Amino acid sequence: MDTLKLKGTYDFVIKDINGKVRDSWTVENLVTNAGFAQLALLCGDAAAVPFTFLAVGTSTTAPAVGNTTLVAEITTLGLARVGGTVSRVTTAVTNDTFRVTTTWTASGSLTVEEVGVFNAASAGTMLSRALTTTKAVVNGETLTGSYNLRFS
Repeated sequence: MDTLKLKGTYDFVIKDINGKVRDSWTVENLVTNAGFAQLALLCGDAAAVPFTFLAVGTSTTAPAVGNTTLVAEITTLGLARVGGTVSRVTTAVTNDTFRVTTTWTASGSLTVEEVGVFNAASAGTMLSRALTTTKAVVNGETLTGSYNLRFS
């Protein structure tokens, strides 16, 4: 009997205004109930909408499987939800990992605490959510986020 497992992680890099890496880290995610339902829909419905957007927020509320949105999504200062570059990468078996990556450029100072993957530029279904730990991003810095979902 086959068992399908999912493992999701977010990788982040903050670069200062000179392009020097100031911080980098990885956190594990929690796939939401709505995310599982949308993944099942993607398997058989050609009209299903894939997950291509990353968003960050300021809440430290713990993730829960019933989450459908970030608790306090950032919508200003260059850190609003944005479509990313989607690819498949090889972790253990050819193309077994879904990846979406984007880079934000801060136009002000904010503290990022949470992250999520969505299938729309606003609203939509949230696939996963995680806490980033407290990370300050200041004017002119870039924050690059990659979400990796491995199927095994």
